[in-house]
Amino acid sequence: MHKSILAAVIAVVGFSSAALAEGKVIGVSWSNFQEERWKTDEAAMKAAIEAAGDTYISADAQSSAAKQLTDIEALIAQGANALVVLAQDKDAIGPAVDKAAAEGIPVVGYDRLIEDNRAFYLTFDNKGVGKLIAEAVTAAKPAGNYAVIKGDPGDPNAGFLLEGMMEVVQPLIDSGAIKIVGEASTDGWKPENAQKNMEQILTANNNAIDAVLAQNDGMAGGAVAALAAQGLNVPIGGQDGDLAALNRVARGTQTVSVWKDSRALGKAAGEIAAALAGGTALDAIPGAVKFSGGAKGVEMNAILLTPTPITQANLDVVIDAGVISKEQACEGAAAGVAACQ
Repeated sequence: MHKSILAAVIAVVGFSSAALAEGKVIGVSWSNFQEERWKTDEAAMKAAIEAAGDTYISADAQSSAAKQLTDIEALIAQGANALVVLAQDKDAIGPAVDKAAAEGIPVVGYDRLIEDNRAFYLTFDNKGVGKLIAEAVTAAKPAGNYAVIKGDPGDPNAGFLLEGMMEVVQPLIDSGAIKIVGEASTDGWKPENAQKNMEQILTANNNAIDAVLAQNDGMAGGAVAALAAQGLNVPIGGQDGDLAALNRVARGTQTVSVWKDSRALGKAAGEIAAALAGGTALDAIPGAVKFSGGAKGVEMNAILLTPTPITQANLDVVIDAGVISKEQACEGAAAGVAACQ
């Protein structure tokens, strides 16, 4: 399965060497590099950039929208010929795009939407991720009291994820099978904030929570901690394929982690940025489609990769892909997990 995914990505962004201009500088602005998954993205991105004969430079905004603007100015001052931007805030990033455009520097909006037609949008299908989380959790618990732990309100992905989740859950709400009894946004996507949100939802409902839809693995971990403190273990979903989450899947404390192979996303970003730096037009990127699903309906050039839900039934996919070792994945695993036999 993972080989076919990677093959599809290579086909989508398979640039010929002639399409890439060597000797360019690719500047990458990370919103919050302390999050586990971005290190995997970076390794793949840097390798792709260097394979094209270009130079990788980067900056970490440390979850500050203001710092990200000064970071991007600094990357431009260092000679960046293209920018890859993981935006901290969808609205605050605007001046950085203006600055880049004024300098003739192309921008790739990485994983999070920058709703501006001067930027190329590269991400996984986040609405699809939300659907996959909800499908797995509702399959495990098709009725009862649900809590929704949403991501940062300044990140468009939180909205896309919720939209996908509700496509699955709304018919069950309408039928009376499921009731959303708590819903909270989580500043910075931080696990500790998610844990506080889950604690408050549990208190407000006298612990009567039957399932949780969390929008990423870090927040799922925070929610699991809050649930465990009350002696609860209920179906819960997340995304990112974090190592701790994959182990929770094996242990039976997390139902699903939707794996977005960040190596594929990082590689695609490096190749796209190199092509743009070499003069390729946004709409000439191989595999680009038109996307207009943002809040403002702006039509953009985009590539949306396909995610994979990881449950106990297919835990072997991430082990075989080298994302996690069998020992890491299977420590304390529940009985009957095939990948851990």
